[in-house]
Amino acid sequence: MKHQDDFLEHKEQRKVFLRLMAYLKGHKGLVILSFIFLLLGTGAELVGPILIQIFIDDYLTPQNFPFEPLLWLGSAYVILHVTSVIFNYFQRFWFQKIALRIIQQLRIDVFSKTQKFGLSFFDRTPAGGIISRVTNDTEAVKEMFVDVLSTFVQNIVFLIGIFIAMFYLNARLAILCLFLLPVILGLMYVYRRLSARFYGAMSGKLSQLNGKINESIQGMTIIQAFRQQKRMRKEFEKVNEEHHRAWLKGMKLDGLLLRPAVDFISILAFILVLQYFGFASFQGPVEIGVLYAFVNYLDRFFEPVNQMMQRLSLFQQAIVSAGRVFRLIDHNEAAPFKIGKDRPTIREGEVRFENVSFSYDGKTDVLKNISFTVRKGETLALVGHTGSGKSSIINLLMRFYPVERGRIMIDGADLSSYENSELREHLGLVLQDNFLFTGDVKTNIRLYDKSLTDQDIEKAARFVNADKFISRLPNGYNHPVGERGATFSSGERQLISFARTMARSPKILILDEATANVDTETEEAIQTALQRMKKGRTTLAIAHRLSTIKEADHILVLHQGEIAEEGTHDQLLTRKGLYYNMYLLQQGINKEMPG
Repeated sequence: MKHQDDFLEHKEQRKVFLRLMAYLKGHKGLVILSFIFLLLGTGAELVGPILIQIFIDDYLTPQNFPFEPLLWLGSAYVILHVTSVIFNYFQRFWFQKIALRIIQQLRIDVFSKTQKFGLSFFDRTPAGGIISRVTNDTEAVKEMFVDVLSTFVQNIVFLIGIFIAMFYLNARLAILCLFLLPVILGLMYVYRRLSARFYGAMSGKLSQLNGKINESIQGMTIIQAFRQQKRMRKEFEKVNEEHHRAWLKGMKLDGLLLRPAVDFISILAFILVLQYFGFASFQGPVEIGVLYAFVNYLDRFFEPVNQMMQRLSLFQQAIVSAGRVFRLIDHNEAAPFKIGKDRPTIREGEVRFENVSFSYDGKTDVLKNISFTVRKGETLALVGHTGSGKSSIINLLMRFYPVERGRIMIDGADLSSYENSELREHLGLVLQDNFLFTGDVKTNIRLYDKSLTDQDIEKAARFVNADKFISRLPNGYNHPVGERGATFSSGERQLISFARTMARSPKILILDEATANVDTETEEAIQTALQRMKKGRTTLAIAHRLSTIKEADHILVLHQGEIAEEGTHDQLLTRKGLYYNMYLLQQGINKEMPG
């Protein structure tokens, strides 16, 4: 992906803007109605000064005050003002309603896309940066639609109307005022060119801030245990200072090129108009009403310009943020998917690896020619030091990453030929770091699978011995679960994750060090549950404690991505190789002592 702080060239900004405008297609009817009300409201507002000009030149100057014409004139002025307020209220409300719907859809689009990415994307991308795009960046785009876009549309229509009224009053002077447009457009162009880089830097630094906050919250236990608060604070202060400096640069630019510059141009324009009427007065009488109306329109001309210039900063932020959001949406790194037209089903759950090699970075192999077979009812244990490739085997079997070399077969069919739904239904995964969602116990077991009844959930909980502690909770299966299940012990969280897996009766059970962090209070219940879960199923278990896999049908000892040894527990101990040494170390026995 393109780096998040990259500067968007003018062509890229234009593409981003047009892509944002494409979201309006789904709201054509409301957009047209809003635009009609905008035209009517703007027209009603612009006619007001002309009515005052008529009153000054036709009635006030000649001191002619007939009751009925003045009543109609005054009534028309009041009606136009009230009409303008009504029309403008509805068009603003509808424009903002459209904007909120668009942002709602944009957030769904970007969030949905992140759900489809493969795990390799999340391995490289900080979580804070992704969160920033879904929240902060879409919020900036929302401001553009809600505030900037409606203001620009309304004010552009208003400016066109002002020039029409100016030409109606005095065509020659209106032509002179047209020369103001290139000056203002040039000012806008310069501002956009200079501000794009500043706002790109600000947006990028904000992502880094979110990343630091997310990292510190997730790792608070380690931070406090190792007294890293000072270091984390310094790192956060550094990023925060860089973000602050980027904001200051943007503020300096805003202070120079926004209202002060426009005010200076407006002063020059007023001087031009007054000089024109001053010279005209030497040649003949000047209509005071025309002078009033022209000055009024000129004043109204620069107020919309000021509003648009002040919102250019929001517009520029929105374009930069939208560019970051679209880069995420366009990023092509989807999770591995089904290949081919065959639709095999998993019936027995036999797993076979045939000369499988794999690399995360495309350079260094973490798996080298791995081959093994696990049949229904058998348990294969994977052991080895950290980095030996145990988790990589699980990641490939779960199809979190694509198989690059070799083949993985389930029931004789290639892993890539299975529908994702078929794999997820029949492969049950229990991780060492079990994850519970905010909600309640029942929801965490069901995980919104509507096919599972309350009876199914309770049956699964009883099967893994989780019902005993759940029944003791104040609200039972409806007991609330906080973020990541922090109020439960590690063993209780693990039992809930067991129940979640077994509620779907998987054919293949994958245990990734499922007992590594279990407390002694629930260890016996968990070991009993594991024996029940394995019965009649194909089981692959990553083992940290070798004492837990004595009964495994087959054990693979991995070393630097290769199978160093294989056999049963007793066979491997007899060979007195790598497994033997690992076992002795865990038992606290000197490996040099006689067997």
